[in-house]
Amino acid sequence: MFQSTLLKRTMSLVVLSLVASAILATIAFVVAGRLSTMSTEVDNATQIDLRYKEIFTNHPEYLESTDFRLFFFDSTYSNGHDYYLINSNNEIVNATSLEHRSIGPTTTALIFPSLNSYAYDDLNGLQFYIDDYNNVVISRFPVVIYENTYYMYSFTMLDKYEGLINKYLNILLLSTLMAACAMLVPAYAFVSRMVLPLQKINEVAMEYGKGNFSIRADESHKGEIGELGQSFNFLADRLSKSISDLTAERNQLQDIFDVISDGIVVVDSKAVPVTTNKAIHKIFDRAEKNNMFTERLQLIPFDDVWTDFEDCIATGETKTRQIDTRDYAYQCTIIPKYDSTDNTKVIGATGFIRDIFEEQKNERFRQDYVANISHELRTPLQTLRGLIEPLSDGMVKKESDRQRYYQIILNETMRLSRLIDDMLELSKLQSRTLAFKMFPFNLNNLISNIEIRFKPIMKEAGIKFSVQNNSGELPTVMGNPDRVEQILVILLDNAKKYTPSGKSITILTDYIEAEKKVYISVADTGQGIHEYDIGHIFDRFFKADRARGKKGSGLGLSIAKELLTYMGETITVNSKYEEGSTFTFTLTKAEVPDVWD
Repeated sequence: MFQSTLLKRTMSLVVLSLVASAILATIAFVVAGRLSTMSTEVDNATQIDLRYKEIFTNHPEYLESTDFRLFFFDSTYSNGHDYYLINSNNEIVNATSLEHRSIGPTTTALIFPSLNSYAYDDLNGLQFYIDDYNNVVISRFPVVIYENTYYMYSFTMLDKYEGLINKYLNILLLSTLMAACAMLVPAYAFVSRMVLPLQKINEVAMEYGKGNFSIRADESHKGEIGELGQSFNFLADRLSKSISDLTAERNQLQDIFDVISDGIVVVDSKAVPVTTNKAIHKIFDRAEKNNMFTERLQLIPFDDVWTDFEDCIATGETKTRQIDTRDYAYQCTIIPKYDSTDNTKVIGATGFIRDIFEEQKNERFRQDYVANISHELRTPLQTLRGLIEPLSDGMVKKESDRQRYYQIILNETMRLSRLIDDMLELSKLQSRTLAFKMFPFNLNNLISNIEIRFKPIMKEAGIKFSVQNNSGELPTVMGNPDRVEQILVILLDNAKKYTPSGKSITILTDYIEAEKKVYISVADTGQGIHEYDIGHIFDRFFKADRARGKKGSGLGLSIAKELLTYMGETITVNSKYEEGSTFTFTLTKAEVPDVWD
């Protein structure tokens, strides 16, 4: 309360008002009191002199008596009036003042040098003059003593009335001081009562500034303070609703902002990030994060992009940049942000960063896919054309040559048919339009049949072939035996292509009870796979070490992977170049051990 500026100023104003009123009252009292007192005393003095004039005019014999004159002049000294009887020669005959009674004619003119030069006013035959400088009233009237004309002069001093005025003035100041002190208490109580609700409203306003709009001002006060409280409460309701609406809109925008897959960064005029979305913190997971000594490099780990931000802010031009490497690719677009009140003033920039690595990868894949299809289809077609044209022209005369041409045409036609069948099967698998049943079957019999089937093939190729079961008899597994056999055939054919004579191919099996999984591996000691090819080994039409001219469409491993994915299983590859490769896929143990037909 004592710290209230309004209270201090109001009480200061009250005190100043009291002091000013006291000063004005004092000045007015001094001026008016002096004038009133002097007027009253002048009236009293002139009335007394008029009375004496009347007495001495009607009874001149009084002044002829020496005893009366002595009595008169002695008695009038006590009432504050000095009387002087002056003859026609301007000599003092008698005087109230003892010091002037024996003054001779020569000195009389020195004491009253200008008695006859004053401009006297007339009052019923009484002439009087007010000397403001000497605070004296001088009056005179003629008297006759023994038929000689004299003047009776009256001197009334006004100095003694100044003391009376000072006493009244002291009383006035004291009463004013007492009244001021008495008024300060109710004034303080009144102002305090007025200031306290204002302080409460100020506290409410401070809470509003902190964002707390639940608090309300007191509206019970009468007058302007109550109206002020109502206005504050109305303002709080409107602000609360506006902020709630803005918060909801901001949250919606933030949700949209965060859902966007592109990374978004908003910077100020100094290229300092002020707003980001969630995607920007994950989009650079592939990128190298070196020399990130600043906060903004931790956000976007490319100095060139931040240079584009600075150039965009400086020039107001949109900047675009594409960053391409083997492991990642980004498209960066930076647009300037203008002041809402000045369309020429750039106050920041907004950057949109899009991860285009998968797009470029898919585009490359699409191009490779089209090229591979074209190549794989063109090769048998060109062979067919090269054989059919001479047959059609009758250039092949011998029956044995024609039969050989027919056999090649048949082989190429079957090759083309297999390629188309593989492409259709892969497309159906990827689109999940190819359906096949899954049921429990005996994996041991299937692997035995595969071993019997491929032994002569491997022997003919000069490759050592064996089956190794690391966990004994395998349990019944869930799946489709035809598709599992197809997968094993694909893996064995693939291993045979890249395993030279004198090397080995082995089918390895293992069962892990804790996982309820059977692991089947096809391991070879052939040429292996380069580390930069191993990530693409299951892509369509991909062929490792194409320069060696190995036959095949490049679809086998893709089909194997899709078949296993359809059955809910996985396939992995582990390879070391020039030492061999191992492809491993899983099958799940069947809950029902009985084999279905």
